[in-house]
Amino acid sequence: QVQLVESGGGLVQAGGSLRLSCAVSGRTFSSYDMGWFRQAPGKEREFVATISWSGGSTYYADSVKGRFTISRDNAKNTVYLQMNSLKPEDTAVYYCKTRRGSGDYWGQGTQVTVSS
Repeated sequence: QVQLVESGGGLVQAGGSLRLSCAVSGRTFSSYDMGWFRQAPGKEREFVATISWSGGSTYYADSVKGRFTISRDNAKNTVYLQMNSLKPEDTAVYYCKTRRGSGDYWGQGTQVTVSS
């Protein structure tokens, strides 16, 4: 069983920064791509960013490109999301996700609130 635990959310003013972390259990973390998603109140969950197993390839939603950076530390079984120049529309619960042969695994989410 794979377990994911996000942390690092909080309340920040517009223009500020936060770094989210997602710790993943298991010995095969370095073999799999990882992703961040978010869900704002009343909206569907949406893609934010993804990173390949090696960290050599990343991809971002247009809405966060140039402001957010996804990275990973395979020695620590952790993926990060550095969020800069935050906007009120970035307010959401942020989730990390990984995919295994048995299906998708999600963390419990961490709340990010950006005040204007």
